[in-house]
Amino acid sequence: MAGQDRRTNWNGIPTCREMMSQKKFENGLLSAFMFWFILCLVFKPITVCGDQVTPTEVADENNTAPWEQIAEKIEFHGIIAAIYQYQFLSGSSDSDEGDIAFVFQPEITFLPTDMDEIFVKFGFAADNALNDKTPFNLAPWSADLEDDVRDINGRTRDYLLTAWYKHTFEFDGGHTLALTGGLIDSADYLDENNYANDEFAQFMNESLVNGPTGFFPSYDFGGAVEWDSGPWSARGVVMHIGENDDGNEYTYFGAQLGYTIQTDLGEGTYRAIVSHATSDFLDSAGVDEEMRLGLMFSADQELGDILGAWIRFGFQDDSAAITYDHLYSGGINISGKFWGREQDDIGIGFAHLHGGNLDLDKSNVFEAYARFGLTEMVALTLDAQYLDDDYNFGTGEDVDGWILGMRMVVEF
Repeated sequence: MAGQDRRTNWNGIPTCREMMSQKKFENGLLSAFMFWFILCLVFKPITVCGDQVTPTEVADENNTAPWEQIAEKIEFHGIIAAIYQYQFLSGSSDSDEGDIAFVFQPEITFLPTDMDEIFVKFGFAADNALNDKTPFNLAPWSADLEDDVRDINGRTRDYLLTAWYKHTFEFDGGHTLALTGGLIDSADYLDENNYANDEFAQFMNESLVNGPTGFFPSYDFGGAVEWDSGPWSARGVVMHIGENDDGNEYTYFGAQLGYTIQTDLGEGTYRAIVSHATSDFLDSAGVDEEMRLGLMFSADQELGDILGAWIRFGFQDDSAAITYDHLYSGGINISGKFWGREQDDIGIGFAHLHGGNLDLDKSNVFEAYARFGLTEMVALTLDAQYLDDDYNFGTGEDVDGWILGMRMVVEF
């Protein structure tokens, strides 16, 4: 057939041998990266302006054993989180239920030089809370839960979320350029927001963590570029994703341009984001494969020492099958300084999502949380969400209700 990908059989589906060969290549590449990481830990070559300095030379200069030099450049951090959520659906008590979930995400950072960084993050989870039980389309907790950390992107890889190497270049005038390659998460570089971007410390519902119309893939092979110059910043991401919901591989491109301003009220950052994916997504009829394109604007602004505000809105092209084509969201943040506890805060947010070319007509999400810092490492959050999904006539049953939750997080 004209234009047929040679990697596929006559039905356009990759053969088992080809799929196994590709997975062996990807696993081999990942194994090589991890082997290189271990070598770095053991031998720790340090490059400064093109000259390599051995650990022995460094140890001689500092009177410190090589293993101590290595240990000083390794950092261990992570998150342990547990939540309980209970949903109350309007008009019916039969579906009222609650569930729990536990998350453990350890991180290892190795800093061979001031300009180089190797980072590895794992994700382990028990249960899925209400994410696999609720009738609502949007996940009540946008964390990587039990189903999310297994067979990631169809690559038969479990638990290893990110593993990358980054080198930073510094230029005159305070300009910096950072290049990253490996297993990355596009959401680490795109759609940032100081008040609505952290499912462990801020809002829990996925519509208030990242914009659903922006489709930011995670945990696959790719590269990222970060450029910062004064108030300006730019981010670029390229990733090759193993599998989408249609079972197809695809390539993702994302870019973000940001500008930070200082006003009498405080600091504010304003960002424009574009996301694009290759033509590997089925249309709403399930016949043709189409590309995806989304545009988004995300901003946060301090309004004095106590208040902060944020907005996020965007849209995406409907050539492919999409659940939502427009997003409008925003909210406020109230610092605990207001009641004498700087480590606390309250967040209130709302999102309206207009349905795309599938069954949903619209979704509305309201969420409010109160986070209390119990110690420097431990925080407790009380959370309330109201969700409302309306379906097009004859395609589904409208549903609305409340989800109440409690989240305990330990960051180390």
